[in-house]
Amino acid sequence: MKRILLFLATNLAVLVVLTIIARVTGLDAYLARAGSSLGALLVFAAFFGFGGAFISLATSKWMAKRAMGVQVIEQPTSPAEQWLVSTVRAHAQASGVGMPEVGIFQSPEPNAFATGARRDHALVAVSTGLLQRMSQEEIRAVLGHEITHVANGDMVTLTLIQGVVNTFVIFLSRIIGNVVDRTVFGNREGRGIAYLATVIVAQLVLGILASMIVMAFSRWREFRADRGGASLAGKDSMIAALERLKAAHEPLPSTQFAAFGIASGPVAGGLKRLFMSHPPLDERIAALRAAP
Repeated sequence: MKRILLFLATNLAVLVVLTIIARVTGLDAYLARAGSSLGALLVFAAFFGFGGAFISLATSKWMAKRAMGVQVIEQPTSPAEQWLVSTVRAHAQASGVGMPEVGIFQSPEPNAFATGARRDHALVAVSTGLLQRMSQEEIRAVLGHEITHVANGDMVTLTLIQGVVNTFVIFLSRIIGNVVDRTVFGNREGRGIAYLATVIVAQLVLGILASMIVMAFSRWREFRADRGGASLAGKDSMIAALERLKAAHEPLPSTQFAAFGIASGPVAGGLKRLFMSHPPLDERIAALRAAP
């Protein structure tokens, strides 16, 4: 969850910065004057929308390392680190991807993530809590889950979806800004200070709402990664790992979203579900058990 939130937060921040740059350079003013040229606005929105998404993707590994405090294993210094690197290597070879960087970060909770712009230059990191609280077979399954994300190119697909979403967020926010500036504030040119303020607010609101689409894809890919983890490490091991995660996080506060997709009680349903990056563990376990 934290990795996805970092990606979305970076993306929104980039969009705001690009909006300010467009204002300073006069590009937004030009588009406002040529408000009838929706084609030009759409091209502008696509350029900035995909630009923001790809900047987020390009910086995702760097951001994750610093935000999570990941220590990359350059040379294993213990049997545990050696086993961890060897297991990731075996999964990567079996999945047909390049050897990712392997790292550990300090956290008492069992957690793991994979990120990176390229399948052959990714990062797989696990928490100290995961290493301490899971068996090797369970860790092997979690690593298989993360390597499956890499093999499936999930971060790239997420970026493309985010780019499309960004495009329409930028496009609609500028139309809203133009309309508000003209009708509410009486600026005939539709490019006053109210235009910029309205665009930024509309962009943030629409961006948050549009994140539901990104989260829906993220939930779907978790089921697929679970199947990949089961294929690489065994179905029973993947189920055991998910059950271990569920046990480690119960009872769970209703407002808490955990990084590997922990959710129970009220969090698993209602409006909050639309903003979850991972399905509830009970659903993931049930899906694996029902799989052939």
